[in-house]
Amino acid sequence: MNPYRNRHRRTTSCLFVATLLATAACAVPGSDQEGFGLRRTTAPPTSAPPSNAAPGPADATGSPADGEVAPQPAPGESSDAFAKPRPGEQAVEAAQARQKAAAKWGLTAAPLIAPPPPETKPRLTDDRPQVIADPGVPPVLRRVPTTDKVVFLTVDDGAEKDPAFSRMLRELDIPVSVFVSDYLIPDYGYFRDLAEQGVAVHNHTLNHPDLRKLGRAAQEREICGQQDNLAEEIGVRPRLFRPPYGEYTPETLRVAASCGITAVPMWNQEVFVDRIDYRYTDHRFHPGDIILTHFRGPTEW
Repeated sequence: MNPYRNRHRRTTSCLFVATLLATAACAVPGSDQEGFGLRRTTAPPTSAPPSNAAPGPADATGSPADGEVAPQPAPGESSDAFAKPRPGEQAVEAAQARQKAAAKWGLTAAPLIAPPPPETKPRLTDDRPQVIADPGVPPVLRRVPTTDKVVFLTVDDGAEKDPAFSRMLRELDIPVSVFVSDYLIPDYGYFRDLAEQGVAVHNHTLNHPDLRKLGRAAQEREICGQQDNLAEEIGVRPRLFRPPYGEYTPETLRVAASCGITAVPMWNQEVFVDRIDYRYTDHRFHPGDIILTHFRGPTEW
């Protein structure tokens, strides 16, 4: 097979996820692992720095940070040469950097900036559409209960570990959550790097079985075993679990609860490299939709 074609197809799969955000804001489960944190669709004005811009050494007034000594101009030298960028200038520079990154990845415009999680997270109770909540077990949800125009991007399994995908997420500042299966990951280095740049890494079992066919002890090995794995490899014990194939039993939820799982997100739209499988006849995204795609490479896509 033509190696150039392989690279092209792989990059196309990365771009497809990025393109989704060129017209829609995004939200992901909060990085504190406490559940879903919605992100409100509000782009920052050009006169102020974006809410998720990295803090600089100066505070909002442009004064030096604590312990920092501001450089002084030499006699006769203009102080303008030592002036730190003002907040408005930082916003312009950040916007220019994002647009440059968008052009690099083949987009005509930078994706919208994902708004921050709300202070109060939605209740995942059975009186909300697309939420199944029974006492004593984690709620199962196909859509996050919100009217905000946000969607949640999730990537499953872990077979393809493309460094370009990681760079794209970082350079375009696209938040996603990943649900990984241990049998596909002999080395967690790629996912540790994703976690360090803010990607939330969650549980998708050890071996990706159909949990309906397993007894309690085997389900505990699959779910709790991957909890232990991720705590050791990533440094965080996940609160979210996605059952393989979207299949589970009441016993599955009880086991997940015993392992520290607090929510079981499914999905209601699925993205492939060449199409989107919509759940709805209008073929549109809706507030709170959970979008699924997979770590797949040229051998499959």
